[in-house]
Amino acid sequence: MADLPTVAEAQQLVLGRVRPLPVERIPVAEAAGRCLAEAACARTDLPPFASSAMDGYAVRVADLPGTLPVGFRIAAGVPSLRRLEPGEVMAISTGGVVPEGCDAVVPIEHVVESGDTVTFDRVPAPQANIRDRGGDLRDGDEVVPAGVRLTPARLGALAAAGIGEVAVHRRPRVAILTTGTELVSPGSPLGPGQVYEANGTILAAQAVAAGCEVVRLPAVADNEAAHRASIEQGLAYDVLVTSGGVSVGPHDLVRRVEADLGVEEVFWRVAVRPGKPVAFGVRGETLVFGLPGNPVSSLVSFELFVRPALLALQGFSQPLPCFEPGRLARSLRRGPRDELVRARIRPAEAALLIEPLTGQESHMIARSAEADALVWVPSGEGELPAGSTAGFYRLP
Repeated sequence: MADLPTVAEAQQLVLGRVRPLPVERIPVAEAAGRCLAEAACARTDLPPFASSAMDGYAVRVADLPGTLPVGFRIAAGVPSLRRLEPGEVMAISTGGVVPEGCDAVVPIEHVVESGDTVTFDRVPAPQANIRDRGGDLRDGDEVVPAGVRLTPARLGALAAAGIGEVAVHRRPRVAILTTGTELVSPGSPLGPGQVYEANGTILAAQAVAAGCEVVRLPAVADNEAAHRASIEQGLAYDVLVTSGGVSVGPHDLVRRVEADLGVEEVFWRVAVRPGKPVAFGVRGETLVFGLPGNPVSSLVSFELFVRPALLALQGFSQPLPCFEPGRLARSLRRGPRDELVRARIRPAEAALLIEPLTGQESHMIARSAEADALVWVPSGEGELPAGSTAGFYRLP
């Protein structure tokens, strides 16, 4: 296996050919899941004014304890038109503008109300329950850095900071092409030697989950002319992902046809199981991935190599898969290649328990329906014993 790149080496070869897509500006309300191309900075202090953290009464600390008249009632969005004078209090709602002269807010549950007077039996600390202007951030501060996903919390921060539009990289346009004369669309009757086409569904779902616009090209039979027409069509997109036809059999036409069409092959085969015969190349600005035909190999290869490229095209600063530590529920044998083992994540007291599934053959896609993780088993001799720590990747 010394002549084959490792997973890490192949990933770097892929990322070395990626250039982020052009930038566009879109409304914050439409930016969920997108990646910021430029840091977004606040257009106001947040909060933009000193506000109350409680429903209660705006007071002067020096006036308490005692019974004082209510001089005004402040609702959120309707500030007091005058300052708080000595010897009076103002009722105030959560989020209401703290009036000038106020140096604390007393929660309503800490007072006794009687008509237009209020009795206070304790003295609050100065600035109690007052949210200072700019306490969260100041006008011009960075709210969200470039290169990260816009989650609901980040979108909320942007909106609260007065940012109506953000700069993001355009979504990658991805063409999915499955190959094989034996493929039949799900729902159709199966003939002798035929199988239902599943890889296109898998890969399209993975690409959508990675934030892409996806076009599924019709499955193509093992015919060179048909391959040429479909691959040429797919090369018009930002990324072409094919499944099947990348090995060395007489009907494996994808790599040869792509070479004829001007695709520069960067690598073919990686020292990993499943997914060894994966291929990667480029033509112009188009990234071209040839994934194995076995469904599990195709699924795993996408996560290792295609998804990082799609995220990098969108400008994500950390596009590679993130492996977390977990404790193995049973032992796993090591082999001559690094291996990704499908597994289930189980909650446990000390650390997450990772339970490898039975049936790890690369054609067993039905067994993979139970998996929500891939366990990294490094090449070598012996085994990873039950109870030991292993890295795992959460499947999207």
